[in-house]
Amino acid sequence: MLKRVFLVIFTAAVLACQASPKQQPVVQGVNNIMPDEKQALVCKEIVALIENYNYKKLKVNDSLSSVVLDRYIKDLDPYRYYFLASDIKDFEKFRYQLDDDFRNGDLTAPFYIFNVYLKRYGQFINFALAKAKSKYDFTQNDTYVFDREKMPWTTSAAEQQALWSKRVKYDLVNLRIASADAAKNIETLTKRYENLKSQSAKVNNQDVFQTVMDAFTEAVDPHTNYFNPVNAQAFNEDMARSFEGIGARLQLENEILKIAEVIPGGPAFKSKLLSAGDRIIAVAQGNGEFEDIIGWRIENSVAKIKGPKGTKVRLKIIPVGQEMSSKPVIIELVRERIVMEELSAKKKVETIQSGGRSYKMGVITVPGFYADFKAARAGDPNYKSTTRDVRLLIDTLKNLDKVDAIVMDLRANGGGSLVEAIDLTGLFIDRGPVVQVRDLKGNVEVNEDNNAGMAWNGPFGVMVDRLSASASEIFAGAIQDYGRGIIMGTQTFGKGTVQSSIDMSQLVNPSLLQRLAALVGKNAPASGREVPQLGQINLTMAKFYRVTGSSTQHKGVIPDIQFPSLYPMDKIGEDTEKSALPWDEIKPSDFKPVANLGPVKAELLKAHNERMKNSLDYKMLQEDIADVQKRQSEVSVSLNEAKLKAERDSQEAKALARTNQLRVSRGLAPLKKGDKATKEESSDFVLDESMQIMGDLLRLSGISK
Repeated sequence: MLKRVFLVIFTAAVLACQASPKQQPVVQGVNNIMPDEKQALVCKEIVALIENYNYKKLKVNDSLSSVVLDRYIKDLDPYRYYFLASDIKDFEKFRYQLDDDFRNGDLTAPFYIFNVYLKRYGQFINFALAKAKSKYDFTQNDTYVFDREKMPWTTSAAEQQALWSKRVKYDLVNLRIASADAAKNIETLTKRYENLKSQSAKVNNQDVFQTVMDAFTEAVDPHTNYFNPVNAQAFNEDMARSFEGIGARLQLENEILKIAEVIPGGPAFKSKLLSAGDRIIAVAQGNGEFEDIIGWRIENSVAKIKGPKGTKVRLKIIPVGQEMSSKPVIIELVRERIVMEELSAKKKVETIQSGGRSYKMGVITVPGFYADFKAARAGDPNYKSTTRDVRLLIDTLKNLDKVDAIVMDLRANGGGSLVEAIDLTGLFIDRGPVVQVRDLKGNVEVNEDNNAGMAWNGPFGVMVDRLSASASEIFAGAIQDYGRGIIMGTQTFGKGTVQSSIDMSQLVNPSLLQRLAALVGKNAPASGREVPQLGQINLTMAKFYRVTGSSTQHKGVIPDIQFPSLYPMDKIGEDTEKSALPWDEIKPSDFKPVANLGPVKAELLKAHNERMKNSLDYKMLQEDIADVQKRQSEVSVSLNEAKLKAERDSQEAKALARTNQLRVSRGLAPLKKGDKATKEESSDFVLDESMQIMGDLLRLSGISK
């Protein structure tokens, strides 16, 4: 039904709105980037979606237009490094115009602003390339202000170049501290600036449109987001934790596509024909002609290499260690579906000592709430999902590892699938409500776990931090409300809104898409025209609430045992977003807590606080937080080489001393300057203490070993 309503709106909008966009002002000195017909269509439909279906029920008006303009300028030039005051004054004519323009699909104003930005950026790169070879006095006591967010815009080219000169000097002094080879430093910096120039020359209208829509949608609310076709594909692959291709991670280095990593289990790995460091210079589809990809944008090259499973791709490669002038090797691979296991849930088993007793802890790390919806819809019985992966891990921990307790680590888990949050909760409760969802009409739906039984009914803990958001907060909140486990960490992000993913191409009348294809591909024969992909919008259409009726919006989940936060609470979190929805509450759902953990929580907190009084790790964590807060308040840095080097040497010496103090306390040998700790020697204080808290829970529960 919803799709049918969308289709009516979109079809009417396309047919009714025939106004031609205004002529875009030309910016001299750059290749002006222009919007296309697809982007005009998408812009109009996003306005319609927001006004008709966004949870906020707002109108795209002059007030929003003003916010969008400010956000857009800040996104382009956050530290006021490129635009002149005269540019900003010029842009003022658009302040109350963008709402009407977007409604008509007119993108000339933001594209003009971007072209001005490109001009200023190009001027900086050319200036920096020339200044990199200049003589600088590194004994002066001058400073470079790197954070100019609250400073005025520069008013003249001379003032701007003085600022840029300090930027170049700062880059050089950093290189000088690392190496005394002046000629090599100039060469390194010149290559850096030339690479920036090359990358800026590859910016296209899709990049600009994405930036414009980011400013627009984030002015509406922080989590309504548009993704252009390339970004939409990346988003959906991340959600599915899988993609179809050859199984290699790629990176761009000096205009050449290089293999950064070969993914175990994929076609590249199984063929033994590709290695990390190999360079790909050309790609052919099946038995077709090779296309030279040197100098291409990385996403364009990747699009040629990826493809449906079962299809063939041929690559021309220069093997690692050989000169680029060497004869290329041609290899052939058949694409497969690649599962990104390193981004999936994982487990490990730790043994701890608590109160003179030994306990085995199962730790399950869940980096996101993912699901391969495409494979599930296709009936794949082995489709990838968080709940399915975690269920298998629990079975192993319970039946093979024989653990006494399980700790789920949701730190830095930004969320994902709402369905997965509900299903995962169902592994730890018998039956009952998990989350309530209120839509834009005010209707409340209670989402329940209807599966009898629990995958794990033993002692359970959940670790969260400031980056734990959305689905993580649904899960942690439900576990807390049911009294099913102990929540440990810091106050979570506070994202209590629900987004629906909408494929823009599926909502437009097919005949209109064909007409659009004809407009976009005017010079291509009708048989060769592809149906335009319009990208995807994740639209905020609902708000979720805990079973108690409380929203996690703004407030997040407050842990039972709290740790100091390394992440700045005043800079990260929903409550720092001006466009965020407020906290509120609704009626509680009909749920029955598993247990009342109130009394035991008090005992756990008391034992935790006692340990922290004498904990060197806890003391160091607090000192680290104080250092981070101090650095965040700094907006400038010295350009005096000796002074800057002394400051950095002092910081490194302090860090080494602190590291060695902790190592000695653990019975490890101290490190020397330049040494690195092995992976086996690394520690995670918050995890270690969380397991001790679980040990306390086991003792208080009378579970002995």
